[in-house]
Amino acid sequence: MARPAPLAQRVPRPLRGWVLPLGLLLVWWTAFHFGWSTSPLLVSPTAVWERALRYTASGELREALGASLWRNLAGFAIGATGGLLFGAALGFSRRFERVVGPSFHTLKQISLFAWIPLISVWFGLGDAAKVAFLSLAAFFPVVLNTFEGIRSVPRELIEVARVLRLTRWQVLSRVALPSAAPSIFAGIHLALVYAWLATLGAEYLLVAGKGIGNTLIDGREHLQMDLVIFGVIVVGAVGFTLNWLATQIENRLLAWRGSTVAQF
Repeated sequence: MARPAPLAQRVPRPLRGWVLPLGLLLVWWTAFHFGWSTSPLLVSPTAVWERALRYTASGELREALGASLWRNLAGFAIGATGGLLFGAALGFSRRFERVVGPSFHTLKQISLFAWIPLISVWFGLGDAAKVAFLSLAAFFPVVLNTFEGIRSVPRELIEVARVLRLTRWQVLSRVALPSAAPSIFAGIHLALVYAWLATLGAEYLLVAGKGIGNTLIDGREHLQMDLVIFGVIVVGAVGFTLNWLATQIENRLLAWRGSTVAQF
């Protein structure tokens, strides 16, 4: 007699990712419905949904999310571009690594938030400081993964390229970069995630302004827990979307590997 399939396998694959969120939603609704807590901090899912409708209809969500995404993408673009150039220089030049590498590896040990006092002095407390902070968050993972990817190119491939008498540019474009591409894209993927996390940190720690992080601050200061929970859901949804988009782009650009990276 055949054993029944585990419950996880009986759930359709596209729906498996919804099991935990729906379970949490059920527990949340049950706790509120049966009055397990009398604290005003426990609001109903209906109140959060109504807040979401009002916040969206008023245009406040679009304005806050637009400001946060603008800072996030600007900081990511600057940090990732600088990280690619710096990481490539470290990877391709032994001399550059010997001169600059020790200092870089020391700086990367410094907590990202420890840079905020200096950034606030150099760039002020507005958007320029926030973008600089996000650039720093994106810079380090791209540098490290680009460096490791280039240094991990198999020596056998380089020897074959020399036997075939490829030019230095051909070795770079046809051997080194394709071989290092998975590691480089992994660094860019991490940089996108770190930049979004740093976006919220920057909006919390620097001068308040428009942004989804400041939506959370407003909700906390006025004890509007429906607004806080709605903001947390939006933050998670945006992070998930950015991660999904990065995964799809990575899969498409690296399809020549014959296998794809993890799917969600």
